[in-house]
Amino acid sequence: MNVLSTSKSHGGIQGVYSHASEVCACDMTFAVFVPPQAKDGPLPVLWFLSGLTCTHANVMDKGEYRRLAAELGLVVVCPDTSPRGPDVPDEKDNWQFGCGAGFYVDATQAPYAKNYRMYSYVTEELPALIEAKFPVDISRQSIFGHSMGGHGALTIALKNPGRFRSCSAFAPIVQPTTAGWSRPALEKYLGSDEKSWRAHDATLLIGDGHRYGELLVDQGSADGFLQDGLRPWLLEEACKKAGIALKLRMQEGYDHSYNFISTFMDDHLKWHAARMA
Repeated sequence: MNVLSTSKSHGGIQGVYSHASEVCACDMTFAVFVPPQAKDGPLPVLWFLSGLTCTHANVMDKGEYRRLAAELGLVVVCPDTSPRGPDVPDEKDNWQFGCGAGFYVDATQAPYAKNYRMYSYVTEELPALIEAKFPVDISRQSIFGHSMGGHGALTIALKNPGRFRSCSAFAPIVQPTTAGWSRPALEKYLGSDEKSWRAHDATLLIGDGHRYGELLVDQGSADGFLQDGLRPWLLEEACKKAGIALKLRMQEGYDHSYNFISTFMDDHLKWHAARMA
């Protein structure tokens, strides 16, 4: 693991690191905030998965999580959203696919299967590295994310309900198998057999019997992607049928940006801290 930068913030350390990923077959970069309480022992770890076009840096620079994470004693880990590098296949003119758009799936189709294995990266390889290198209590984990990352958080939690103490999302893509900005990516990564897509769709996972205790979702009413890409009412319907406690908060006038995320970041941090206590 390489240390790219460290900076003191609210008594803790915000670091950026890289490592040679065997899973993604390239170097991967990630950010970790370690609060001051780490001097007294291992702390719970909260994973934030970012959205389309983002890297680890977007939420690190604009998410405004460090002050309260320092107060609550939470280690916050922010992975990248995809593999990167000159040898990684990409569609440079398509912001909804390729670098910056890994969709937290393990690709099965050439030429993407070698590198685009973000599900395994964020559920296996990176957690093992975080446990080995940082002062975390890996038995206390929670996960949240934004947009594509909200989709990732929901699907990962639904498939690993005993692993994550809590799950929340900002403006998640709740049904990527039918949304215009995610359906083409799933086909390129996973192939034309739509049955294989179901494992990466929160609403369909719930329909297939996956369960999670409770979910928190914030969605801006002025989000330009609300009607065509996000459609939180589909998750609401699926959760109602399955008996999953969903707290869906429609936030009047808020859009899809980090101004929205940072406004409600404290609520999500408190939600997770209470469930990892």
